Amino acid sequence: MLRTITVGSHISVQGTFVRDLADGRILVQVGERTFKGTPIKSKAA
Repeated sequence: MLRTITVGSHISVQGTFVRDLADGRILVQVGERTFKGTPIKSKAA
């Protein structure tokens, strides 16, 4: 599943969902790199 996260105040990353973290952030993978950040809420939900 494709997810979008914010990594900094002006940086967002879109990648394949890896897992949820205990602090509310998630991991997404882009190629061989993994990023940790806050998920962006969908307006369609």
